[in-house]
Amino acid sequence: MLRINKFDLLVSVYIFCIAVSELMGGKTFPVANIFGYQLNASVAIFVLPLIFTINDVVTEVYGRERTRSIIRSGLVVIFLILLFSLLTTSLPPSTRFTQSEQAYDTIFGLSARIAAASLTAFTVAEFLDVIIFVRLRKRLGKKALWLRNNASNIISQFVDTTLFMTLAFYSLERGIGNNILFLSSLIVPYWTLKSLMSVIETPLVYFGVNWLKKEQ
Repeated sequence: MLRINKFDLLVSVYIFCIAVSELMGGKTFPVANIFGYQLNASVAIFVLPLIFTINDVVTEVYGRERTRSIIRSGLVVIFLILLFSLLTTSLPPSTRFTQSEQAYDTIFGLSARIAAASLTAFTVAEFLDVIIFVRLRKRLGKKALWLRNNASNIISQFVDTTLFMTLAFYSLERGIGNNILFLSSLIVPYWTLKSLMSVIETPLVYFGVNWLKKEQ
């Protein structure tokens, strides 16, 4: 029977979430319109909270250093996506694909910017998440996993969201006021949704910790 190591599967899901958010995260969609104020979110909202959840699960079971190793691996993936996006958009197309070249360059040229923005935000937020989680664990012990998980996630995801949205979507062609309005329309709902999803996914943290411990 096909057998997959639980930790390997968890890391695979982690890398999947990173790759999907890098390649497809450039699209935003409307979430709600409140008193004429349009709230938007990136499609990456559906996978990013899982990254922080996996961080906390691995830290709880295997410790801080193992989590840091996974984060570094994630940074390598983002960096490789950035490099490959730059390479593929710089190469001339064959005759058959000339007509689609502009669309290709637009999409994956944006992916290069998304990857660069994400590389910066991801580095800061992921290590911050681990630092907060570990410090709370030192103070609270193994109690209140739900609190440690959500506190570290909500704080680090605010930093991640603010840095990422600013670097990825700030337009030099528009004024500061216009950028602030648009970026706040992304940051506020996106961070709120990620925080909400972090709370909703709290049972997954308990499940993941128990699931991994059974294989030790």
